[in-house]
Order: sequence, then C-alpha cells, then structure tokens
Amino acid sequence: MTVKELAEKLDCKFLCGTDFPEKIVSGCYCGDLLSWVMSRAKSGDAWLTVMGNINSAGVAVLADLACIILTENAAVDDAALEKAKQNGVIVLQTEKNTYETAAAVSRIL
Repeated sequence: MTVKELAEKLDCKFLCGTDFPEKIVSGCYCGDLLSWVMSRAKSGDAWLTVMGNINSAGVAVLADLACIILTENAAVDDAALEKAKQNGVIVLQTEKNTYETAAAVSRIL
C-alpha cells in the first residue's frame, strides 16, 4: 500500500512529502525513543510517534522508513520539516492516539 493510500484511509494530513506519496508502506512501528526505533523498525515501516524534532527525520532516513505519522496532533518544528524535505521523508499528522492509529494500520495492511 502506498503512503498516499494509507494517509487517505487514516484521514492523515500531509505536513511534508507530497512530492513522493507513492512510497510503499509494508509495516508499522510505534515508539518515541529514537535509538530504540532506529535499531528495531524495519525498512518500509510507517513510524507512529509524537516526536516531531529534527532527530526524528534523521532516524526515518537511517531506518529507511516509509513515513512518520505524528499521532495526537503532535507538533513538528520547522527545522525538522526542513530536514525531512531535504531527505525525502514523508511526515503525516493525525489527531488519533498511537494505539488507535496502530490498530487502524493493522486492519488496513
């Protein structure tokens, strides 16, 4: 499933990455401890988190994640958005909490 299709089904807002919404999502990982995510998330995962800082964009690149989904309307700072844009990281946002979002992703995938 593409990030665009997933975003539509989850009713997520694109914060950046609309230039390449056809990236494929193959799984999902939930977590806010960046080093934990970096060592455990799989390539192609949608990453559910509330961490909207510049380091999150770096983790998404290093782990080759399909996208970041900021849950609970978590904010993302300008530096993180710029870093995400520079590195081709798709950042989405949803008002749902991480559990609700993960359950929905599980049903969809």
